[in-house]
Amino acid sequence: MLYRARRIRGGDTIRRMVRETRIDVASLVYPMFIVEGSNIKEEINSMPGQYRYSKDRCFEKIDELLSVGVRAVLLFGIPEHKDEIGSAAYHEHGVVQEAVKAIKEKYADEVYVITDVCMCEYTSHGHCGIIDNFYVDNDATLPSLAKISVSHAKAGADMIAPSDMMDGRIKAIREALDGEGFKNTPIMSYSTKYASAFYGPFRDAAGSAPAYGDRKSYQMDVHNAVEGVKEALQDVTEGADILMVKPAMSYLDVLYRVKEATNLPVATYSVSGEYAMVKAASKLNYLDEERIMCEMAVAAYRAGADIYITYYAKELAECIKKGLIG
Repeated sequence: MLYRARRIRGGDTIRRMVRETRIDVASLVYPMFIVEGSNIKEEINSMPGQYRYSKDRCFEKIDELLSVGVRAVLLFGIPEHKDEIGSAAYHEHGVVQEAVKAIKEKYADEVYVITDVCMCEYTSHGHCGIIDNFYVDNDATLPSLAKISVSHAKAGADMIAPSDMMDGRIKAIREALDGEGFKNTPIMSYSTKYASAFYGPFRDAAGSAPAYGDRKSYQMDVHNAVEGVKEALQDVTEGADILMVKPAMSYLDVLYRVKEATNLPVATYSVSGEYAMVKAASKLNYLDEERIMCEMAVAAYRAGADIYITYYAKELAECIKKGLIG
């Protein structure tokens, strides 16, 4: 018998009943930029509607998120002091560490706090590791990443999310966390992170653009998909609990492959460039922002995402409640 679409009574209701792809508010994660200081809420020029917050002002956004059911945040720190080795990244009273403490003191387990672990925001050169003769020294960077992760866990982070793309860092971080008594602290690995032009607005937001060179030596070649799966499988063997493909929109084929090849939950990050493009086009009335935002999210989940990290987390949660997606 040939399959054919038909007009039936209650068409919209039944379409929602039999949808193959569903979205849960609980799977949304909102990225936040935290700066040192107090009473700071400054808009990011390249990301309209997104802000840098000091720890005392971040509650305003978190309250908005909680009001629509979004409970998870991913924190990025922007320190006042940067040096060659990114020492502020693992300081006991660093910007992320203090923000985690403040959020946990106010909300306890009501808010799930994930912390990004990398060095690019903290180094004076803007690269994700320790530099040796203008090159990132992979092995020399691993102890620093482990120290950062432990410092975040001690501050109260619920999950560690290393984004540096150094080889062997999941093993180093897992061993360090276990050794300090944080055996139950999960790791969400940026396992398949491409050297993408879509990160431009993020580097503006975090002040993390490289002072020289680029990150193509340690982030992935945009041409490679099989390698992306290999990177993910390596992180599985090293102890990752959740994998991530980043960016989202242009890498959904890779997301699908990673999901098919592994037995772990997979996240994807709809990055700053994706957000900025939609904002710019909608401002010019070239497209319907709400519909595009929803369609991008559905595409990610359809490709296999279990977790969706997005600057549109609040707006998507509202659309789910209105029945526009979900």
